Parts: sequence; structure tokens; C-alpha cells
Amino acid sequence: MNIGIIGCGNISDTYFNSQKIFNNINIISCSDIIEELANKKAEKYKVNCETVDGILNNKDIDVILNLTIPKVHKEITIKSLNNGKHCFSEKPLATNFKDGLEIEEIAKIKNLKVGCAPDTFLGAAGQKARSLIDDQEIGKVVLGTFNIMSHGMEDWHPNPEFFFKPGAGPVFDLGVYYLTQLINLNGPIKNVIASSSTVQKKRIISSKPRFGDKIIVETPTTLMGILEFHNQSKIQFNCSWDIWKHSHTNMEIYGIDGSMVIPDPNFFSGNILISNKDNEWKIVNNDQMLLGIPNTTDNSGKKIANYRGIGLSDMINSILKNKKSRCSLDLSLHVLEIMESIISSSENENKIELKTKPQKPEILTESEISLLKKF
Repeated sequence: MNIGIIGCGNISDTYFNSQKIFNNINIISCSDIIEELANKKAEKYKVNCETVDGILNNKDIDVILNLTIPKVHKEITIKSLNNGKHCFSEKPLATNFKDGLEIEEIAKIKNLKVGCAPDTFLGAAGQKARSLIDDQEIGKVVLGTFNIMSHGMEDWHPNPEFFFKPGAGPVFDLGVYYLTQLINLNGPIKNVIASSSTVQKKRIISSKPRFGDKIIVETPTTLMGILEFHNQSKIQFNCSWDIWKHSHTNMEIYGIDGSMVIPDPNFFSGNILISNKDNEWKIVNNDQMLLGIPNTTDNSGKKIANYRGIGLSDMINSILKNKKSRCSLDLSLHVLEIMESIISSSENENKIELKTKPQKPEILTESEISLLKKF
């Protein structure tokens, strides 16, 4: 199936390069509202450069890869569907739950697939942790915690303003990875209660090229609360862009028979720690699994696994085989409802019962990956 990219920002390079990893990703065109940017990507990756309307109307394109900024996600996804094309979107699905429901309705009418990042939960760490939990290695899950703590994006991102707009902030930008991972591990969430604050009303950019520019903060930058799951477990969370330093782990899950420490769900691999009852921590390595093998380096030169694109590849496979994809519309809609409810609960100081209840995504087996991954 042929893919057209709309939105040629930083993340587009990752998806262009995913063609080298997955055998069913074939990008033939790209576009961006900044024509110069689209031209550069087209030249670099040897694809066609088109207008947005040109890609949407291109009969040779089967799937739109929506890499626009969050506030445009809904518009481009719906235009894709109305032009008879499946769509895979960067996270979040939309900036509010109502828009997500509209996408769901149109996708059903058109009988087309919509998928959405993140897909990191399909990586080696997420899938190994899932199998350990499914195999009752720590018993029934009862409690847990996750922490997202840093000083925000204005210190390093070249254009960080959109991170502080509605539909962004620490929950929408990074919490989406943690929430998606938790649903993969522990099933759907029943209700949320949260509290929030905005420590700084203005932020000053300290990165180039906009060094010194001021950002008006329009969304909470610190949120904390409790998620109650349908399996009756409860997980507390802290999400903040107002913290310089801390010593918390990313995610911990507690069962009646043991505990588990899970690495940052923004990444595909990383050591899992597991302890049964009062025993010492045991390291569970996953870097020899197909989506855990280091295949690139980070900014510090450390070898890491980066297999972004597996969600898109899995969706394309699901279209061809007429089956449910793992980065599915109902999963991303549930995550969107959770994120919006966290914001709303923090504003109104009330518990919010969720309407959506998706099934846990199926485990992605090594044999399935081997059919999608180039060697």
C-alpha cells in the first residue's frame, strides 16, 4: 500500500527511515504548509512533493500519514477519510474527545481504518512486561505509579510554543505514552481524579533559533492524580514540566505477589526489574527481542532501539488481512478521553467516569514481527 505524508516536521524523518525497517511501508509523496520544508524532504528521500490537496486527491495513495501539529490532526484525518483513504496519525488523535468521536463516526461510515501513535508499547520492553503480567509473575495487579518530570521543552526544542497550547502539555505530549502502555499492561481505565497547577504563566525560550522569545502558557504544566482501572487496580501519577531534578522511576506496577519497574514507555527497550514478594530485584533483559535490538544512537551516542513505524506497519497489515490493528482507533480514543478527563477533573475537582472501554491490544509476537521487519 502506498503512503503519503502530510506534515514534514522533525518526526517525519523517523517515519521516512521506517521504510528501511518494515517491508510494507512505502512512502511515495509528502507535503507541508511550508513548501520549502516539503521540498527538502522530498529531495532527501526521493519521493514526490505535492500540495496537501494533491496528496489527499492522489488516487495512487492508500494511507495518509498525518504528522501535522496536534490542533490540525482532526482536520487532516477527517479529510483523509472523506477522500477514501485510511489514516495513521501522530499522537494525540485530536485535541479533544468530541473531535475524536467525530473521527470515529466518519471512519465507521466510510469503513476505513484510523490508527494513532504512540506505538512504543509494541516494543520489546512493553511486550515483555505485558507477558510477565499476563503470566501472573507478580500476581494480580493492585497498585502502581508513573512519573513524568522535567523542566519542559523550551530548553531544547527549536520551536516549543505548541507544547504549551491546549491539546499539549505534559499529559497530552508525554502522558500519552504512559497511558497507552498502562492500557497495554493493565486494561482499560474506569475513572480519573486529578489536580493541576501552572507554575509559570510565561516561559522564555533558551534554545535556538528563538532564544529569548516568550511563550504564553495556555495549559497546565503540572498534573497529578489517580487512575482507577476496570480490574479495580489504582495507579497514581505525577506529570510535571516544573521540576529540575528528581529521583523517581518512570513506572512501577505492584501485584499481590511482587513488584515490577518498567522503563520509560517513550522508548522501545530497557531493562525491566521484577521482585517476587520480599526478594531482591531481578533484571529482565529484552534487548535481543526483535524490537529491542539497538538499531540507532541517541543524541549522547548511546545505542538504542527505535522502531517507530511498527504501529503503521501493523495497521497496514491489519487492512490487508481484515483484522484489528493494535494502535487502533478505539485505543487512541480511550487515551484521548482519559487525557481530557484528567484536565477537566483538575479544573473542576471531581472524579470523572469514562465512557470508552476498549479491549487490551493483542500481544505482538516475535513471529508476527518477523513477517513485517526487514533483516
